[in-house]
Amino acid sequence: MKTVLVSGGAGFIGSHVTVELTQAGYNVVIADDFSNCDETNYNGVCKILGKELPLVKMDFCDAEKVDGLFKEFKIDAVIHFAAFKAVGESVSEPLKYYRNNLLSFMNILEQARKHGGNVLFSSSATVYGQPDKCPVTENTPRKPAESPYGNTKVMCEDILRDSIKAYPGVRGIALRYFNPIGAHPSALIGELPRGVPNNLVPFITQTAIGKREKLSVFGNDYPTEDGTCKRDFIDIVDLAKAHVCAVARMLEGRMEERYEIFNVGTGTPLSVMELVNTFEKVNGVKVNWEFAPRRAGDITAIWADPTLANEKLGWKATRTTAETLASAWAWEKHLKEIGK
Repeated sequence: MKTVLVSGGAGFIGSHVTVELTQAGYNVVIADDFSNCDETNYNGVCKILGKELPLVKMDFCDAEKVDGLFKEFKIDAVIHFAAFKAVGESVSEPLKYYRNNLLSFMNILEQARKHGGNVLFSSSATVYGQPDKCPVTENTPRKPAESPYGNTKVMCEDILRDSIKAYPGVRGIALRYFNPIGAHPSALIGELPRGVPNNLVPFITQTAIGKREKLSVFGNDYPTEDGTCKRDFIDIVDLAKAHVCAVARMLEGRMEERYEIFNVGTGTPLSVMELVNTFEKVNGVKVNWEFAPRRAGDITAIWADPTLANEKLGWKATRTTAETLASAWAWEKHLKEIGK
């Protein structure tokens, strides 16, 4: 059995990837500093799997601890999620974001260079900025990032590419996510933001359950059918399964290049209001919402052309928006039951 290190494995995406990897037959080591989360998702992962997984509490900016981790476990592949991710905070605290997001990734690459390794980087569709046309392919030109957070994704992609060129033993895949939403069908793991949510779906569910007074829909004057932004919303479990496909591609020697990039999205855009309306219809609840002025940094529309991932990774998004939003609501109700 191959061992996969999941840095930031107790977070939203990391916890779902951990479940899918384990169910696919991999040994998983979770490492997290819990700066962005608590142990709710880790405990949920253990319940879903019926066993405890190795959990290392550590900061990936500490090079000695990263070195010790690789000495303790024989790691065949690393999936890197240990990054700060709040766009607004990155604008006000850029050094915090550059220091953490770049240094943590470079420390992992240093170990991959020493030991020979497979590195899967959690990138983002933010690297495309506001594209000239949609859908975007992996060959769509990257544009200057709208925030330091987005810029760290661009820079980490470049650091990975250059490291692979320089160090023969390193291979890597960058997965460019679009907008992950939802929760595990068990309702035992999901998105649990600290403080006010930055993402749309947690704000919808928290408003519906009464944690938030009102949902602000930022902008109703965009050049779209209903005036609200359009995004490619992808189910979190579908997204997690793409990581399993990418890890298998690396470990089974099926990569065509030592550095590969894949878009991970549905290929079908939905507007913000379409998502809100679907949530209300699927779950039979009303969301108190109102239009608000546009938010700085928001682009009009973006969605993926996932053909390359479909054909080369053998992966495809399968869960419907209705299933995804039902899972998100079940997760929010579970959080209420456990007092979160």
